[in-house]
Amino acid sequence: MAFRATARKLGAVPGLCLLAPDLRGRGRSALPGPYGFASHGADLLAVLDDAGVERVVLAGHSMGGYVAARLAADYPDRVGALVLVDGGLLVPIPPEEDPEELLETGIEQATVRLRMTFESIEEYVDLWRAHPAMLHEWNDDIDAYARYDVTGEPGNLRCVVSPAAVAADCRDLMYDEPTRTALDRVRAPIHLVRAPLGLFNDDPVLPDPIVDAFIAAHPDARVEMVDGANHYTLIFADPGPERIAAAIRGAVPALSGRREI
Repeated sequence: MAFRATARKLGAVPGLCLLAPDLRGRGRSALPGPYGFASHGADLLAVLDDAGVERVVLAGHSMGGYVAARLAADYPDRVGALVLVDGGLLVPIPPEEDPEELLETGIEQATVRLRMTFESIEEYVDLWRAHPAMLHEWNDDIDAYARYDVTGEPGNLRCVVSPAAVAADCRDLMYDEPTRTALDRVRAPIHLVRAPLGLFNDDPVLPDPIVDAFIAAHPDARVEMVDGANHYTLIFADPGPERIAAAIRGAVPALSGRREI
């Protein structure tokens, strides 16, 4: 659902197929643990194999960028190009910080919403409407995403995302070396599309020093900023989806004539 707007922008490209699976522990994946990045990689390979796809242009938004980078690093023969959408770059742990405290804080912040219950779908949608990133931007794609993100019975509705999955993913991003070093092992062309504003319409998810370090390590990578976008509107509201779609279209030649993405 996050890529619904991008999918429309790609719909006019002849012969192009977009596969957009829900990651394990999210959406309608209906997959139990074990969670973590190794499981995400195995799941995505299963999707590609089931669809009969040899190589892809792989795109990932937010945490999905880290999943995409890990798959591209571990299975270079399956990924012709990588499009990262405000995610996927290594964020170093400050030496003065305790990693366990950072991890605990990160998991707590990421799972607060997941522990809440709601009387109705509208109440849950209203929570998203009040989100600082959405206050000045609401459209049918955001509305559909929010409604897809909730499950349960009226009076006891909750976010569909598994807290255990979030905790496992956060731990891998903090401690799992193959995940943390994935981008440095990617050999496919990389295109980063980023937003100047963050999750709460505040500081960017990928600050300039992080992006500068990435550019220094990957001088051939293409990096573009979508002015005015935040971490969410980048993928939900124009011009973000058009810029993401253009990055994907531009990467298709890396598949050597194949048209799958």
